[in-house]
Amino acid sequence: MQHQIVDSSVALARMETGRPVASRSACQTGPGARERLAQQMGSRAHLEGCVPLAHQVAGHKYGVDQVGILQHPDGTVLKQLQPPPRGPREMQFYTMVYAEDCQDPCLLQLQQHLPKYFGTWCSPDSPTELYLKLEDVTRQFQKPCIMDVKIGQRSYDPFASQEKREQQIRKYPLMEDIGFLVLGMRVYNVGLDSFDTYDQHYGRSLVKDTIKDGLSRFFYNGEVLRKDAITASIAKVQKILQWFEGQRQLNFFASSLLFVYDGDCSAGSPAPAVQEMPEDVLEYNNNEIDQSLSSMYSLHTKGCGRSHHRAERGNGGWAPAAHQPNGNHTDHPEPEDRGQEEA
Repeated sequence: MQHQIVDSSVALARMETGRPVASRSACQTGPGARERLAQQMGSRAHLEGCVPLAHQVAGHKYGVDQVGILQHPDGTVLKQLQPPPRGPREMQFYTMVYAEDCQDPCLLQLQQHLPKYFGTWCSPDSPTELYLKLEDVTRQFQKPCIMDVKIGQRSYDPFASQEKREQQIRKYPLMEDIGFLVLGMRVYNVGLDSFDTYDQHYGRSLVKDTIKDGLSRFFYNGEVLRKDAITASIAKVQKILQWFEGQRQLNFFASSLLFVYDGDCSAGSPAPAVQEMPEDVLEYNNNEIDQSLSSMYSLHTKGCGRSHHRAERGNGGWAPAAHQPNGNHTDHPEPEDRGQEEA
């Protein structure tokens, strides 16, 4: 079967030794926050009232890179289209998944793990600059804690040059073993009423002995470990894994999972966007959490070969044997159809 390649940084979900690369920023509710925000908005106002996305934790940033992400006045996110072939391919992907006449069960299930897509957008003043208009999955939260995690054992597409492959591997060799890389995160500190932010250098500094503690930092609010967010994230990742193993249509490269939960634990705050969980599930202790993580890692290593999967190029396409959509080889039998939940 011919497989399509998806290499966009799609958000599929709403989930140390050495010195971490971190910074602290005051929340917008702190003293003088409104004046600071107004000043920032005035100095950064862009096309049609759009401004750079303030809570972006990874990826191309507007004003820093050639392409970037903006916040539209209506609350949606504008992702600037990348140069060919990645940009047009990403637009084609979203258009295909969210087509009004889409009846493909695989794609309909995938919609539940993606931000909503509202087509393309451009400013009358710059009609050649095209943006993808996407849902901002953090909008419902008062204090959104966000983590961007690149998934897969490799972060380059099958047509990348040898030089590109070696460059990507050198960035984080451990990714070939554990199958993910923390690109960035921001965590709300309850006592200080501020956010701690960690960039890509923090993620690449994590090694096998510190990766668990490095991930747990995302769920620690300065006072307690947010076990409700941990268990919700585990459950959501398991659902996404089921979708991956149940389809053979799409290959994902250099894609990521976006984890979001509310750092505000006060009454009335929304549940973690990854999934609503019943109370008895939220009562996991540390041992049960460790067992869940170990179980997921076991599933990952069981399904992944020790080296990159074998594949054949035919008719200009990418036609691998049975494999996972993130480019990893698997010998799983054809799985049963499984229902999905909202991401």
